[in-house]
Amino acid sequence: MTQRKVALITAAGKGMGAAIARELAATGYQVALMSPSNSAVALADELGGFGIQGSVTQEADLDRLVRQALEKYGRIDAVVNNTGHPPKGDLLSIEDASWHAALDLIVLNVARLLRRVTPVFQAHGGGAVVNISSFAADAPEQAMPMSSVLRAALSSFTRLYAERYAAENIRINSILPGFIDSWPETREIVARIPMQRFGKVQEVAKTVGFLLSDGAGYITGQNIRVDGGIVRAL
Repeated sequence: MTQRKVALITAAGKGMGAAIARELAATGYQVALMSPSNSAVALADELGGFGIQGSVTQEADLDRLVRQALEKYGRIDAVVNNTGHPPKGDLLSIEDASWHAALDLIVLNVARLLRRVTPVFQAHGGGAVVNISSFAADAPEQAMPMSSVLRAALSSFTRLYAERYAAENIRINSILPGFIDSWPETREIVARIPMQRFGKVQEVAKTVGFLLSDGAGYITGQNIRVDGGIVRAL
């Protein structure tokens, strides 16, 4: 059993997920990682944690992640819900099956993992969750309809969960990244961003680290944009 805090991170094999895993490991967490490929396993070995190959859309894989984390470390203190992006398409041309698959990927994955982890938080007197969402939750984009609609739903889920469990010292927040350097950069996209550059995966990771820390102990139920100012809203 470990005395160090333990963080579960999904889609942790590359991009923002891998940067978050590195940041949390560097600040003292034991990390338990999952990704659809073996890359999370390799990264976990590098960071002194453990990893499994699995998908957030498969309940059996979520079961394995939680069970093995508890068997190895005896505790779970933090969860970072990260996923890939659903396919793009014209709004009304997207078939029902694709919407259902995207629901599994963006919203139900969070509900399913938190069903398993929340009792662990309660038993240990608290915990913290960060969801990696998208700026499109606040500013829907025609180019990414499923992500826009379902990440807005994730914002609502985040708020409801925060209210339900705040009194038990369990916090949850969502980060809404803009265009990050794990995404192909184009001149046209950069021109839309007031900061005139893509964000860095490390900047997202630092924000996650803060939201999981005691310094953010009074922050819950929030959607925090890390977007270089691209969302022009109050």
